[in-house]
Amino acid sequence: MKKVLVITPVKNALENTLLTIKAIQASTLPLEYRVYNDFSDEETKLALVNHTKKYPFGLIHLQDITDTPSPNYKLVLQDAQKRALKMGLPLLIVESDVEVKQDTLEKMLNFQEAHSDAGMVGAITVDADGKVNFPYLKFKNVKERNFETKRSLSFCCTLLSLGFLEKYDFLNLDQSKDWYDTHISEVSIKLGFKNYVLMDTPVLHKPHSSRPWKQLKYSNPVKYYWNKIFQGKDKI
Repeated sequence: MKKVLVITPVKNALENTLLTIKAIQASTLPLEYRVYNDFSDEETKLALVNHTKKYPFGLIHLQDITDTPSPNYKLVLQDAQKRALKMGLPLLIVESDVEVKQDTLEKMLNFQEAHSDAGMVGAITVDADGKVNFPYLKFKNVKERNFETKRSLSFCCTLLSLGFLEKYDFLNLDQSKDWYDTHISEVSIKLGFKNYVLMDTPVLHKPHSSRPWKQLKYSNPVKYYWNKIFQGKDKI
């Protein structure tokens, strides 16, 4: 019996994406898995189709359901919420620059089931050396195994409880934004849920590997903020 709906939005970055898919499919937790191909190039699209035979997962090409250019995170979240509610399952987002361990998803679900007040449960992100990295550098000095936070969670590897999904309709998401982790984190708390970070459940995160231009934030911040402000990219 499936216990969670897992999704991965994909935009190129084929090598990392396939590592993400492989890691999820090795999970000890029975799951439904959907990969959302957000207008990737033809090479990535064909590779994803081929890998559905090796690692069975549902593949959704967004070009078949929308003409809106990438990023289409709002559409992904709305479609995934509809599927999760129909299945009666919580929703677990694992982005394409993240690698989970075999027991990661099971540990996250077990934590959420033991905390009925949880709206969101996020796995701490680390680099190849096991050090806490972006976007959770703000938590790098936390000593607790897990903790509640009022600060926003990232969708790198985050579980949204069924109770929360039933109370907030993603059709209400702001059309003008590109990303929604900050907003949804805030809504979860406003609705009376608690958001948690699991420090004892680290996942390998390779920041922005699916959207290389965002690396400019560190190498060329002036150009990054020019793109952000004047080209309307990365609207949070």
